[in-house]
Amino acid sequence: MHTAAEKSRERVHAVRAAKRAQAVALGIDEQFVSLMVERFYGRIREDELLAPIFAERISDWPQHLERMKTFWRSILFNSGEFSGNPMVKHMAIPGLEESHFARWLELFYTTLDALGAQPEGTALVAERARAIADSLLTGISIRRDGMSGSKAGRNLPHV
Repeated sequence: MHTAAEKSRERVHAVRAAKRAQAVALGIDEQFVSLMVERFYGRIREDELLAPIFAERISDWPQHLERMKTFWRSILFNSGEFSGNPMVKHMAIPGLEESHFARWLELFYTTLDALGAQPEGTALVAERARAIADSLLTGISIRRDGMSGSKAGRNLPHV
């Protein structure tokens, strides 16, 4: 007989496997995630608006890229391998506004387009990126402006 904990672990593994299989069926596999992160942050590092923000905070780019690959695998495959609190990290950056998140999304969408994934795969990744940007911007705005900031991400670009 399986214990409740064993059954729960089995369900978690099944959900993770299904989510990963769904992503892979759309062309979103580990190689895609790695390439996406490398190219996206290459664009970030050259961007007039965002490069200075990242340069002030990241001294070890290879380590950051590996962390972001872990983050995106967790987001796209439900791998459970990422631990951290992106909200806290982003709230600690003074002056982040909608324009920063909009630019981040523009670069992200450009990267996705250049990778040439299946349209459904691109949409899946783009939707997750927009939800993340919206969540971070909204969290920052609520902290700064109170509940009036709760719709902060409504104008962020969509794919």
